Amino acid sequence: MIQVEGSLKARLAVWLVVTVSALGVLLLVEAYFSSQRAAERAYDSQLEAAALTIAEAVQWEAGQPVVEIPSAALQILATRHQERVFYAVLDADGQTISGNLNMAIPREWQQQAALQPTWFSETHRGTPWRLHGRELDSAGWETQDPVQIWVGHTMSGRDALTEALFEQAVTRFVIMVLVAGILMLLAMRVALAPMRRLRHQLRQRDADDMRPLDTRVPEEMREMAETLDSLFTRQRESRDALLRFTADASHQLKTPLAGLQATSELALQSEHPETWRQALADVHDSAGRTSRLAGQLLSLARLRHAEEEGTATRLDAVSLLRETAFDWAQRDAAQGHDIGLAALPESPQYICGEAWALRELLGNLIDNALRYTPPGSVITLGAVRHAQTLEWYIEDDGPGVSAEVMARLHRPFERGGRQDTEGSGLGLAIVDSIVRRHAARMQVESAEKGGLRVRLLFPCLTRHEEG
Repeated sequence: MIQVEGSLKARLAVWLVVTVSALGVLLLVEAYFSSQRAAERAYDSQLEAAALTIAEAVQWEAGQPVVEIPSAALQILATRHQERVFYAVLDADGQTISGNLNMAIPREWQQQAALQPTWFSETHRGTPWRLHGRELDSAGWETQDPVQIWVGHTMSGRDALTEALFEQAVTRFVIMVLVAGILMLLAMRVALAPMRRLRHQLRQRDADDMRPLDTRVPEEMREMAETLDSLFTRQRESRDALLRFTADASHQLKTPLAGLQATSELALQSEHPETWRQALADVHDSAGRTSRLAGQLLSLARLRHAEEEGTATRLDAVSLLRETAFDWAQRDAAQGHDIGLAALPESPQYICGEAWALRELLGNLIDNALRYTPPGSVITLGAVRHAQTLEWYIEDDGPGVSAEVMARLHRPFERGGRQDTEGSGLGLAIVDSIVRRHAARMQVESAEKGGLRVRLLFPCLTRHEEG
C-alpha cells in the first residue's frame, strides 16, 4: 500500500531554506559587525582630523599656549545627528588650557597618548563617549613643552551610521534571497524534469506493456530505472509463465473431460446395464484423476500467488520427515513399494517453515516416486545436517531419467518423458514453488542405484534462533 509522505519538492525547499537561513544568520551577524567597524573607522577618522586641525591652531604667547578652535574642526565633528562635541587642550602638567570637556582625563590615558595617538570608549554620566587623544610637540619662543589634544563626541552618530549600513546590507540580502528563491524553483523544476518525463511515460503505457523503458535519465535515477526494467522483465516472464500454465492446464483438463463426455455418450447409446456399469466405473476413475489434477492446480496457484507472510514457524524437520514417511507407508498406493527411512540425526533439527507446505512437498515427492517407479522399487527418505543447512533427500532405484529431461523436471506438466503413467506432471513444480517459498534449494540428480535422487537444502536456525 502506497503512503504519501510529503513532497520531494517541499523537502528540497525546506532543506534549502534551512541552509540559506543558517548561512543568512551568519552573514547578517557578519554584516552588522562589519557595519559597526566601518562606522568606527569613519568617525575615528573624523576625530583624528579634528585633533590635527586643533593642533595646527595652537599658538604661543608669553610662553603660554593659546588655542583658538577653528570652525573647520567643529565642522568636521558636526553631524546631522546633533551629537555633543567635546575637546580639551592639556599642557605638560595635564592642566586644561582650553576646552569644554568636563571630565578628568585619567593619568594613564595621558601617558598612553604621549606614546602614540589613542582612542577610548567611555561612559560618562550615563552617556557613551568616544575620545581621541594625541600629544603635540609645540615649539614656543621660551618653551618647548608638549601639549595634548583630546577630542570626543557621543556615539549616536556611530550608531546611526551602523544602522544605515546594516539596513543596506539587509536590503541586499533580502533581494539576494528572493532572487535565489526564484532560481531555486527554476533549478528544482529543471532537475525534476526527468522524473516528470518518466512518470508521464509510465502513465501512457498500457497495462500489459512490459517492454523495457526507452528514456534518458540522470545518473541519480539510473538505479530506479534499472529496477523498473527488472520489474517489467519479471512481470513479463510471470505473465508468459501464467499464459503457458493456463494453456497447459486447459489442455490437461480438456483431455479427461473429453473422455468423460465420450464415455457417457457411449453409455447413453447402449441399453445394456453392464455397459452402463462399466461406463460409470470409467467415469469414476476419470473423475478421480481430474479431481486430483484440479487439486494440484489449486495447490500450485496457492503457492505461487500466496500474499500472506509471517506464517512460518520453528519446526523440527526430522520429526516432520519421519511422520510424513510413516503416514505414506501405510497408504494403499504404497503397498507395492518399499518406503523406508535412512539413518536420521538423533537430535532435533530446526528450520523455519510452514508445516502444511512442507508436508505437501514431501507428499508430492513420495507420490512421484510411487507413480514413476515400477512395483517393488525401494524409496528411501533421509535427513543430513550440514554446517549451515539441513538436507532432506528422497531417492529411488527406479529407471531414472536422462540428464536432458532432468533439467526441466520442475516445469509444470513435465512427466520426465513418460506417457505411461497417470501422473499430471505437477508434482515437482509444486515442490519447486514450496522450496522457493522457504528460501531453500532443490537439486535433482541420478541416484547411486540408478534411480532418481532429489535433495532439498533448507537454512538451519542458529542456536540463538532455536532457543
